[in-house]
This record gives sequence, structure tokens and C-alpha cells, in this order.
Amino acid sequence: MALISQGLAMEQGKIAVIGGCREYTGAPYFAAISALKVGADLSHVFCTKDAATVIKSYSPELIVHPILEESYSVRDDERESVSSIILTEVTKWMERFDCIVVGPGLGRDSFLLDGLFLVTNNISLVEDNSLAILTPNVYEYKRLVQKVLNCDVDEENASEQLTTLCQKIGGVTIMKKGKADVISDGKQVTQVSTFGSPRRCGGQGDILSGSVALFSSWARHFLLSNDQPTEKSVNPMILGCIAGSLLLRKAAGLAFEKKKRSTVTTDIIEFLGKSLEDICPAEQ
Repeated sequence: MALISQGLAMEQGKIAVIGGCREYTGAPYFAAISALKVGADLSHVFCTKDAATVIKSYSPELIVHPILEESYSVRDDERESVSSIILTEVTKWMERFDCIVVGPGLGRDSFLLDGLFLVTNNISLVEDNSLAILTPNVYEYKRLVQKVLNCDVDEENASEQLTTLCQKIGGVTIMKKGKADVISDGKQVTQVSTFGSPRRCGGQGDILSGSVALFSSWARHFLLSNDQPTEKSVNPMILGCIAGSLLLRKAAGLAFEKKKRSTVTTDIIEFLGKSLEDICPAEQ
């Protein structure tokens, strides 16, 4: 996923998830509902018309915008005009959000394109954007390294290579997901290796993206509201990644304790609230 923290959070924050097509409706839902479970005020999903009704049926808590199109519904001679209409509609909403998650459930349709697949082939989209976070899995990371550094993944010098990758793109934060989540902004490298669950059900990356986006927005808001220039303090994007990773791992562990091998993503989501309270109790 590609995540971008937009600015100061109002209240507890508003998040937008751009993703979801007729084949993949779970991913955007997982990202959007996870942000709500963590504490966001409002969670919007911008998806295709075919996905909208399905996503709405998952939860009345989400605000769903059925404005994206897939290639099968757009004639070649309509592509430019349809793209313009979609961009105009999406753009008028974007300034209302504190953070944006781009990519979950977009697939490889030529008129949509998954967030990280699109970024890998168009690095300029996130180049020199210190508010951008990329969360590649092992296969996405491999493609990113090959594209940007023109070499293969070097496991023996993993931290150095990750740092170089971030620097080459220009200050973005990359969270390389795996047994240990390794995070870098090109200046520092940290990792979260806390054990979560032996069950690796699909969809956990989507929970992570929604949580990381919101946590990063909160961290940035905190630093700026306390007159701490972000360039001189710890990177709020790094803080967001660490918090999101720790929360997911704890929730996954609690879900596995209860459901064992039958654990699925929705079980993990139900433990986000308890996990957050255990890590950071709410003030009365």
C-alpha cells in the first residue's frame, strides 16, 4: 500500500481509503474499519460501483463513494473523459482528510492499478514526499528494489539496502513487511519483531495500512501542535509504522488464542480495541 499523511488531524482524524473493485472488496473494508476501530472519527472508501454495495453491506459505519471505474465498463474513446470526471470528484474530497490509504483491493485492472504496482512503475508519484509510506510485502519489495536500485534483494545487507532505497526515492518511509517489519526513512532503520500469531491469514496488511495511516497522522499532529519541527524530531511516519505493527501483532496474537487455526482477519479486527487499550489505556 501507499499511505500519505495529509496534515493536522481534526479531533481524532478522517481517513480515506482508495481501493476496491468487483473482485476485491475485503481489502478496502479491512483498512477502513481498522482505522475506525483504532479511533478515527470518520472513514471513507472510494471504490468502483460494483464494489460499493458489497462494502456498504459489511458495515454501516463506513462512508462509501462508488466513483471509480474498471476498464470493462469504459470504452477506449471514453477513457480520457471518464478519468477527468473521476479525478475531479476525488480531488474535491481529498483536502478533507488527514490521511489517505491508496491501493487495497484495486487489483491490476488497467484503469485502476494497485497502489504499490503503480508506484513501482511510476516512482515520481511519491518521490521526495516525506509524508508517503510504502508498505510492501516480500514480493512487492523485490520488484521495488529491482526497479529503483536495478539489483536483487540483498538479505545480508538488508538494512543498508533499505536505507539506500528510501534515499534513492527521496525521503519516503518504507515498511518492509515480514517476520520482522523493517522500517526506514533513509536516515534510520528500526524493526518490530514482537511475535504476533503463527497464523498468517490474508488481509493483515490491510489492517496494518489503516492503522499506520491513522497513527502517523496523530504523531505528526502531536509534534506540530507541540511546536516540535518534524525535521528535527523523530519522524512521525516512523512512529506510525511502529505503532501500527505492534498493534496488529498483539491483536493477531489475542485472536489466535481464542480462534486458533480458524482465525481470520475479521477476528483480528475485533481485538484491535482491546489491544490498543492494553498498550495505551485511554484516559478517563
